[in-house]
Amino acid sequence: MPNRNRTNQAQDERRRSPLWAKVSLALGIVLVVLSGSTFVVAKVAESKVNDAIPDHRLAGPAGVAVKHAEIKGAKNILLASLDTRPSWSETHEASHTDSIIILHVAADHSLAYMLSIPRDTLVEIPKYDNGKYQNAEHKDKINSAFAYGSMGLDGDAAITHGMTLLTETVQKQFGITPDAEAVINYAGFTQIVQLLGKVCMYVDENVTSIHVGHTADGQRAVPYKTNNAGIIQYHIAGVTPNKYSIGNHCFTPTEALDYARQRDLLSKKDGDYGRQRHQQQLLKATLKTAVSEGLNSPTKLPGLLTAIGKAMTVFQQGISLEDWAFGLKDIKPDNIITLRTNDGKFDPVDAPAGVGSAEGLTPDSLAMFQAAKDDTMEEFVRAHPTWVANN
Repeated sequence: MPNRNRTNQAQDERRRSPLWAKVSLALGIVLVVLSGSTFVVAKVAESKVNDAIPDHRLAGPAGVAVKHAEIKGAKNILLASLDTRPSWSETHEASHTDSIIILHVAADHSLAYMLSIPRDTLVEIPKYDNGKYQNAEHKDKINSAFAYGSMGLDGDAAITHGMTLLTETVQKQFGITPDAEAVINYAGFTQIVQLLGKVCMYVDENVTSIHVGHTADGQRAVPYKTNNAGIIQYHIAGVTPNKYSIGNHCFTPTEALDYARQRDLLSKKDGDYGRQRHQQQLLKATLKTAVSEGLNSPTKLPGLLTAIGKAMTVFQQGISLEDWAFGLKDIKPDNIITLRTNDGKFDPVDAPAGVGSAEGLTPDSLAMFQAAKDDTMEEFVRAHPTWVANN
């Protein structure tokens, strides 16, 4: 029989450790844990972790003070990615979210589910005042909610207000109040992969890049000319695009980011749904690699934490990071199920002038998000087996 005092002491050490807590929320999945790491490794990085991964609060009443709490029951965590992190100080240009994911954690904390909200989903974006810009309630694509929240702001303020309005939009549209949020910057994501060396995963369809290619002499070059809306205009002569064929691949940092961005030249012609699925798969693969190769390495861990801090902004919604980590410690990467919204098919709807091509959510998709709210995801998956994406 184990020594109960020693076990409790070990648990208390993990609960107090900033490293334990903050790595657990890194990569936007809130699941990386250090239960298998050595105490020495934790101490190596502990002096750097607070500077590397700072805590954030949402704006207004949503940004409640942090306290200790026991993590019980079902949880929903809102994850949003920015394709790039623009210099708001120089341009003040609005930044749209590249992907939006709700990570649902079952009440018994045995499984987690990734539900993507299509970026072109037509929603009602609430009224919001960030101090520089007043957004009137209006219909638009959900990926613009972050943009309206961050309008006219710089740096962390732009991220905070952008995520606040996105959170309010998700709450209004789906009735889900997120228990925590994280913003993933895919440009900074490449630094994580660089420190890990590579990320290996299965590619489920042939993908041709519109962003990265090479000339006949091996020089890197852009293979396609696109307009300001990202629409392909023509192929650039003499440039061969990168191609990622079906099968097992080990991605370099550049390839990983490039692969996660593609939605135009996919062999299944599934567009943004293919990109949603690939981003989910890449996050899982990166998480698994970080657990197996990064967290137990005293030489890699400090740099990995710094890279995560640059790629992530975490909002813990009033619960300490230590408690988040301890409460979700049993969920492993293989326990994450990824799902296709709308069964992977675009469902067009009429949109207001100026919004462009938008889509709605099918009754089954709305039922899926309701299942995340009600913690009945297991029943939904049993009823919709084809909605589970291969990983």
